[in-house]
Amino acid sequence: MSVNLIKLCVGIDDIDHLARVQQARLETARANGEPEVLRHVTRNMPRRRDEVLDGGSLFWVIRRVILVRQRIVGLESVERDDGRPACAIILDPEHVRTMPRRFRAFQGWRYFPPDDAPPDLSEHMGVMTELPAEMAAELRDLGLI
Repeated sequence: MSVNLIKLCVGIDDIDHLARVQQARLETARANGEPEVLRHVTRNMPRRRDEVLDGGSLFWVIRRVILVRQRIVGLESVERDDGRPACAIILDPEHVRTMPRRFRAFQGWRYFPPDDAPPDLSEHMGVMTELPAEMAAELRDLGLI
């Protein structure tokens, strides 16, 4: 059974900003002759590694709202610049928008069971993509959408 991860997207304003930052990282890797792999480095390797790699996604909390997820395609042990061990979460570059849902602040990443994850934003819910994230999350919390 798969399990997801959830993480705050610090310093990011919206999904388009996240996409631009990640694209810039891929372009920098290409320019440096490095593999064009989208990696997010974090301190700890998930102990439930096999479950995460069995179809799990990284759900991003942007400005206190879950808005998007990316499929996790790998986990690698890496070393930080200061020599400390870390974990590189290898991400699929596709951004899958989700139903907006408020989420409290926390540090690091957390396991996020599939039953707790918001559903993907389907095509027929196009109006949701036109609303500001905070408003869409509030309307959803009120049961209005």
